Amino acid sequence: MTKESDIGAGAPSRRRVPTVRPEGGPSPTGPAPFRHLAHVPSFRDNPIVFFTTCTYQRARILASPQCERILDEIWQRSADHDGWYVGHYILMPDHVHFFARPEIGAQRMADWVEMWKSVSSRRIAAALSIKPPVWQPEYFDRYLRSSENYAEKWHYVEQNAVRAGLVEAAELWPYRGTINDLMF
Repeated sequence: MTKESDIGAGAPSRRRVPTVRPEGGPSPTGPAPFRHLAHVPSFRDNPIVFFTTCTYQRARILASPQCERILDEIWQRSADHDGWYVGHYILMPDHVHFFARPEIGAQRMADWVEMWKSVSSRRIAAALSIKPPVWQPEYFDRYLRSSENYAEKWHYVEQNAVRAGLVEAAELWPYRGTINDLMF
């Protein structure tokens, strides 16, 4: 017989706790609605990182030539200015997936993400005549362990447009590309 106190045993707490940034300080936005795992430090000096970030209130605005051009321009200059090389990317209507690798001594990940989201938010809002913000404040990152992991992840995300019924074949989705070849 299950006791009421056993329900949810072993599940993470859903209570509000202060958000902790990867660098260890509290979030300037205050407490998080749910407990989130802190970003884990890398096991390599310059790993390939898989990122996902969503638009503010999941607005369906990203699948457009203007948004792709803006993000492509920002990510193109990231290598020279911030030490982050963006590889494959795919823009879905309300989120973006991409892979990036920092060079040794690159700008910290959280600072880099904040920078490109801030710059792109202003430019996308102006291009689409909408009010910022464009992005949700959070993002998801995952360190990849091998070239197989990279290939598997890319194959999965490039099928998003097919799974969403937007195109019949992944290669027909126009809002995807590769800026730099990221090699393991």
